[in-house]
Amino acid sequence: MNIKPRTTALIFRVVAAFEAFTWAGLLIGMGVKYLGSGNEIGVQIFGPLHGGAFIVYVIVALAAALKFRWSLWATLVTLAASIPPLTTLLADWWLHRTGRLVPVSQPEREAEPVA
Repeated sequence: MNIKPRTTALIFRVVAAFEAFTWAGLLIGMGVKYLGSGNEIGVQIFGPLHGGAFIVYVIVALAAALKFRWSLWATLVTLAASIPPLTTLLADWWLHRTGRLVPVSQPEREAEPVA
C-alpha cells in the first residue's frame, strides 16, 4: 500500500493531536479521582483511549520516519515526545516547522526525448 506523503503527514498530525487530547483527559480524570470527588469515570474512559492512542502514535511516527526519511535523532525525539503529557503537539510543531513532514526531494530526472 502506497500512501501519499501528504496523507501520511495528515495522519501523523491528527494522531499526535488525539494522543495529546487523551493525555489531557486522563490527567483531568486523575485529578478528579485523586483530588476531587473520587469518581473514576474519567480514568476509566481516558485510560484505555490514551493507551490505544499511544500505541497508534508510535506506529504512525515510525511509519512517518520511514516515509520522510527522518534521521535517527528526529525519530527518537518524536518517539520520546509520546511520554511526557502533551508533548506530541510540540513534536508535531517541530517536525512541521523544520520541514520534516514533507517528502524528501528526489533528484529530477532528465526528460527523455520523445521518439
